[in-house]
Amino acid sequence: MKKWLGLLLASLLIIGALAACGPEESSDDKDSNESDSETTETEGNTEGESDMPEKPDKLTIWMNDEEKQKEAIQQIADSYTEETGIEIEMIPVSMLDQIEKLDVEGPAGNGPDIIFQPHDRIGDLVLRGLVDPVSPNADDYTDTAMTAVTYDGDVWGYPAVTETYALFYNKSLVEETPETMEDLMAIAERDTNASEDKFGFLMEAANFYFTYPFLSGNGAYVFANENGNYDISDIGLNNEGAVKGGELIQSWFDNGYIPQDLTPDIMNGLFKEGKVSTVINGPWMVREYQDALGEDLVAAPLPLLENGDNPKSFVGVKSYMLSYYSENKEWAEDFMSHITNTENAMVYYDVAGEMPARKDSIEDPAIAEDPIYSAFAEQATYGEPMPGVPAMQQVWEPINNALSFISKGEPVDEVLDEAVQIIQDNIAASGAGE
Repeated sequence: MKKWLGLLLASLLIIGALAACGPEESSDDKDSNESDSETTETEGNTEGESDMPEKPDKLTIWMNDEEKQKEAIQQIADSYTEETGIEIEMIPVSMLDQIEKLDVEGPAGNGPDIIFQPHDRIGDLVLRGLVDPVSPNADDYTDTAMTAVTYDGDVWGYPAVTETYALFYNKSLVEETPETMEDLMAIAERDTNASEDKFGFLMEAANFYFTYPFLSGNGAYVFANENGNYDISDIGLNNEGAVKGGELIQSWFDNGYIPQDLTPDIMNGLFKEGKVSTVINGPWMVREYQDALGEDLVAAPLPLLENGDNPKSFVGVKSYMLSYYSENKEWAEDFMSHITNTENAMVYYDVAGEMPARKDSIEDPAIAEDPIYSAFAEQATYGEPMPGVPAMQQVWEPINNALSFISKGEPVDEVLDEAVQIIQDNIAASGAGE
């Protein structure tokens, strides 16, 4: 196995902290799961249908609204329909919108059977009572992935993707890999000409998910974390390191490197057109970027910070989850097993370009020997998991709003102080800290 693969697995083990309250699987449960997987691994549950309830006419899945992801799931859904006769209704809904939408449409009977979510939202989904536990065969998936989808003693998802983000660059515009932030800023200064829609460096700099490395790399943190136990009363998003990171981000806008209110669609479009030298983004964009840039596309770990440290990107696991309101729970779980089996995990990787969460898939030479994905694997060794506690959902909006104010020149320290106060108030009001 390639060196980077070992590094990836080792680094992602830190997500084990998320399962501090989860029990070890009993031998009876393990035997039951292994038995279930024998009939679901390659063909849904077609060999064990006598133990299943009557087939529904269709199952509904809310899939993230990304073209390559939709294309991959459509292929997998078609194969499931061919094997079982069950139609799959695939409705594109942004992952960011699925929780609130399910909260409304689930009780009304208009929700899906399956949703698709990152692991940091599991605690909130469980707290709201929107999902039911599931029983994937734990032996099929990485320990990291299974740990990430375990919360409060139960497993809540079929792991599909492990991910972080890295630096992409167009080698027709950038001769050497930017090793440091100083190198990256030099490219930004050299290649930016906003009047011609040309930029040396772009990222979603008002999005906390992507900017966290530049805050945490200077000493910021979301919640204090000791051996996997989060202290949600201790928020480190307005400390000295957070302010320093915020000032760095603000400088990108002040210098005109990143335009105000940049959207992902605009950024990705410009990069694919060859008008942007470097972007920070995730592996879900690999296929689209490759289609546009071909062999000019290169990926690298995030450049070193001024202090010489590697930026600590967020690391996450995305999974398929069972709606509490589904009336076809057994068949919905059967479809989730089908989506994430060995064959279809590689279909999803081939089409959508995201790193699978299966043990056998990440050892596949198609992934292990890929130079693009080795960059993401290396970056993951420097990353840290997104907290999976319910309180995490009270963090995103205030900090994203703070970054928007920072991008417009508001005082960094004052904006971050206000954001942290809002987070604390929201946690108290939501009951997430109880």
